[in-house]
Amino acid sequence: MLVAAMSHAGEEIRVFVFAGQSNMEGADSKVTDVDRFPPFRGVTTPRNDVRFWHVIGREDKADSKGWVPLQSVRGMVGPELVFARDVTEGTEGDIAIVKVAAGGTHLGGDWNPENPSGFKMYPLLLETVRAAMADLERQGFDPTLEGFFWHQGENDMFEDSYRQNYGENLAKFLTRLRTDLEAPELRFYVGELCTKTIWGMDLRPRMADIARGQRAATAADPLAEYVPTSHVGVEIGGGVGLHYHYGTLGQLEHGANYAAAYLSNRGVDPPARPSMKRWPYSPTKEVDLWILAGHRNMEGERAFVQDLASIEGGTALSRPQRIPYRYSTGGGVHASTEWEPLAPAGLYDTFGPEVSFGARLRRIDRRTPIAIAKFTHSGSQIIDWTPEGSVAKERNLYPAFRDFVRGSMEAIREEGARPRLAGVIYHVGENDMSFHPFRKDAAKRLGTTIFQLRADLGEPELPWFISQQSPTDHERVNSVDVVADMAALAADDPHTHHRLVTDLPPQPKQLVLDTSGVVRLGEIWADWVVETEKD
Repeated sequence: MLVAAMSHAGEEIRVFVFAGQSNMEGADSKVTDVDRFPPFRGVTTPRNDVRFWHVIGREDKADSKGWVPLQSVRGMVGPELVFARDVTEGTEGDIAIVKVAAGGTHLGGDWNPENPSGFKMYPLLLETVRAAMADLERQGFDPTLEGFFWHQGENDMFEDSYRQNYGENLAKFLTRLRTDLEAPELRFYVGELCTKTIWGMDLRPRMADIARGQRAATAADPLAEYVPTSHVGVEIGGGVGLHYHYGTLGQLEHGANYAAAYLSNRGVDPPARPSMKRWPYSPTKEVDLWILAGHRNMEGERAFVQDLASIEGGTALSRPQRIPYRYSTGGGVHASTEWEPLAPAGLYDTFGPEVSFGARLRRIDRRTPIAIAKFTHSGSQIIDWTPEGSVAKERNLYPAFRDFVRGSMEAIREEGARPRLAGVIYHVGENDMSFHPFRKDAAKRLGTTIFQLRADLGEPELPWFISQQSPTDHERVNSVDVVADMAALAADDPHTHHRLVTDLPPQPKQLVLDTSGVVRLGEIWADWVVETEKD
């Protein structure tokens, strides 16, 4: 336990509260896995400069019983670790973190301010925060409740009244907390429920109801913010590979999301991305525009810049190339504002196959000017890309995708050049391959997107290249031959091409490719499109 060695009379300290259920606890994350993700190495080392007071769990609680150095709890990784790293790097002054979280708890019951039931999380939260603030005052600090981070909602999906009233219940929760904690200006950050998990697929309508409630409550509250999290990593489960929790990588990125939201409110924005200072081609030249689209591996969920040094030719890929590049990733969470030189550009030192695709394509054909535009959302499924979408209308990506393609063509025209849509390379949704209803309809749904985009762009012969890695091999989904379905979709259309990509480096996980796999995928695409154009 931290012991005050001196008086802190009048010293300001910002206090942040983290609360919610299992994905706030850090469920299914492992401290031992952190070093697998280079941007986050070292964050589990205890920090004596950040005070931490926690009560985590339900029946068997991990209770710090006072302030301790910020550290992992029970071998799990919570979002507070990366949050503290980024906030202390981006601002000055002391910070302290209070965390109260328990898996499987409800806002409608356990966290209900008016009538808490079950594990009675609301009174526990008040008791813990008040005790922590009082202790800081006893040490001489002048503590301020600076922010409240809330990640909860999955369990309210299963009780109709809780689900239908989630927005109203959340608004009451925020109001009551400000009153009970005597913090009328307390700012709340409400984390999105991740749509990349299995519940984001098989419970799509219920998840959508919770998300609408969260969005409504935060939109109506000027001191509340909805923080997207569906683009972060998710644990790879056994069997078909889908999972319920963020796991290690997701929790690390989860914390980075909260820190970015808080820092933005403090006026601390990330460094500006490098723009392409000069258009690299003659203004009169026709430019081949390649559209890259897809989900987890197109986004590059587990491909890290730091790993490139260990891959042959990887160091060159980490440097900017003279190829114009624009992007919208995570469903628009991370997007370029102008043309950039092609280089790794992911939110978490990540990158996708575009880097190696562009480099290899230029080596093969240096005469043809090319530009690359990438549109991804790793938390989406193929149904989200269809013109009709699903019952979760807020997750519909097609209009944004279509407009992104149009905008990319116009951005080339603004440079005085003439764009030619060379083709769309679409990597089949990884999660769709692991869920029988989505795998069954994958080819049909993709077919509607191909048809509609061609119609909307007035490009009836727009080439589509359907890239597909070996799908999930499990008895629960193997009754659907989705490779044959995709091949049949291409066979019926001379302008649609399909390739099952099998010559990838050995991969440690289902569904997602690591750095070497993502690099190889881009190289394969470059060879493929050149071969196709020669035929």
